[in-house]
Amino acid sequence: QVQLVESGGGLVQPGGSLRLSCAASGSISSINAMAWYRQPPGKERELVAHITSAGITNYAEFVQGRFAISIDNAKHTMSLQMNSLKPEDTAVYYCNVDLIRGIHRVAAEYWGQGTQVTVSS
Repeated sequence: QVQLVESGGGLVQPGGSLRLSCAASGSISSINAMAWYRQPPGKERELVAHITSAGITNYAEFVQGRFAISIDNAKHTMSLQMNSLKPEDTAVYYCNVDLIRGIHRVAAEYWGQGTQVTVSS
């Protein structure tokens, strides 16, 4: 089994910064890619940023230049540095991981439980 633990959410004023972290643990052979999604109130879940184990990144247009995703393959962790936050960034942020698990090397995808980010004055 694999567990994902997210941390770093909270309340911040517009223009402020937060750093989200996600740690994967359990029977992990290797990680292919990790990503952050978010679900704003009343809206569907959307991709925020994606990173492969090789460090190739992809960002949603609405966070370009403000957010930075990083990965530590050895520690199975991922971070999202969020700067210049806006009220419209308010959402539950979810960690997603695409990995190979167990001795039988089965491909699997996991989601974290979500962490609330609120941007408000």
